[in-house]
Amino acid sequence: MSSVVIPKIGLSNATALAARLRRECDAEVYVDAATRGRYATDASIYQIMPQAVVVPRSVEAARIAMQLASEEGVPILPRGGGTSQCGQTVGAALVIDNSKYCNRLLNVDADNRRATVEPGMVLDHLNAQLKRHGLWYPVDVSTSAQATIGGMAGNNACGSRSIFYGNMVHNVASIEAVLASGEVFRFDDSQHQNTSNGGRFQALSAEIARICLGLSDEIAARFPPLLRRVAGYNLDIFAPQDPLRYNTERPNLAHLLVGSEGTLAYFKSLELKLSPLPKNKVLGVVNFPTFYQAMDLTQYIVTLGPVAVELVDRTMIDLARNNAAFRPVIETALKAVNGAAPDAILLVEFADDDQQTNLTKLTQLEELMADHGLPGCVVRMENANQQKQLWEVRKAGLNIMMSMRGEGKPVSFIEDCAVPLPHLAEYTRRLTEVFSKHGTTGTWYAHASVGTLHVRPILNMKTDGANKM
Repeated sequence: MSSVVIPKIGLSNATALAARLRRECDAEVYVDAATRGRYATDASIYQIMPQAVVVPRSVEAARIAMQLASEEGVPILPRGGGTSQCGQTVGAALVIDNSKYCNRLLNVDADNRRATVEPGMVLDHLNAQLKRHGLWYPVDVSTSAQATIGGMAGNNACGSRSIFYGNMVHNVASIEAVLASGEVFRFDDSQHQNTSNGGRFQALSAEIARICLGLSDEIAARFPPLLRRVAGYNLDIFAPQDPLRYNTERPNLAHLLVGSEGTLAYFKSLELKLSPLPKNKVLGVVNFPTFYQAMDLTQYIVTLGPVAVELVDRTMIDLARNNAAFRPVIETALKAVNGAAPDAILLVEFADDDQQTNLTKLTQLEELMADHGLPGCVVRMENANQQKQLWEVRKAGLNIMMSMRGEGKPVSFIEDCAVPLPHLAEYTRRLTEVFSKHGTTGTWYAHASVGTLHVRPILNMKTDGANKM
């Protein structure tokens, strides 16, 4: 792991900015090394010391902080729960922490299935309040107890059930955002009606259309038609490349902000599309003698219309079995197949309101696996509590992996790569060969339904890890 990077330039600007923030902004302001050190890290391997930290007591205070930072020449970095595994929330900037105060649920329109929240609202807190309406926000990331809606929108977060519900970009209706100029605009699908600020927004939306439409041929040629394409700006808002294809007749400019990682605007509030809570669910746990088979057969499993298909690999299985809290739960999901202990399992969930439909899907899953030479490999879980306990083990996967004993640990390596399902097995096989070449193995944390992988080789970073990377 690299040492903390302390910027050599701009500290005088940061000192001047901190003084102004204390005078002119309703916020907690920190420039001490200890606090800045805490904000120098997130869930990734990266460490960069921020120039200062501001914790605004309102979104208006955040807007003022942005304006002051601009005047003092200090970059800004909005931050939520710090759950990113790719370093998006660290940088030599003024960090604006939304999580402490800017975290209110502003409005719920249950009839139209909409909720408006401030950027620091934590996903689990939101869903707890929506439950009484029979609704939830279905972008169910594994860090839901810490992840904030603003950060999820910034990263275009996805979650276990994205094959059915889509990503953040498919579930955000509008965003009220502050630009670097200090102007506040509402980004939605009715931009032609917005005449505020002397027509500035109309000019802005026209320029966005000019850029996106002017690049339409390049976008069509180079943007892959993947649901889990979250690696950059959504310039395809006028001609979407992903399978869910959001509305092209009325392009939504909020979808350009989703995934922009705080580089285009600060989110004052977000209007979210909600979904009804599922009335019934069943889980089929598919046990595979080899990891390759799990990856290869995913492409056939998704044809049954599951809500989720999630991977638990052999490393996680073994670690869970060695944990007293998780052992009883994981044991109920395992069974030998063709005389071999499972090298991987897939959690396949069906969630139709009609329970009989779900049970029929489970039977079809069993038949599908038998057709591919794996009869009797499915553990049927129809009990809701049993399902919940197993999903909690899957949700704790990253913590379980980091409990590995010894000096070697799974190290963040390739995060959120998206692979078309027909290529998934071959991709993982060839990457396994790379690990073997360097004398190690890899752990796999995957949303198999959409071919998304978190790949972590086991390295001893105290000795030869850096050389192998």
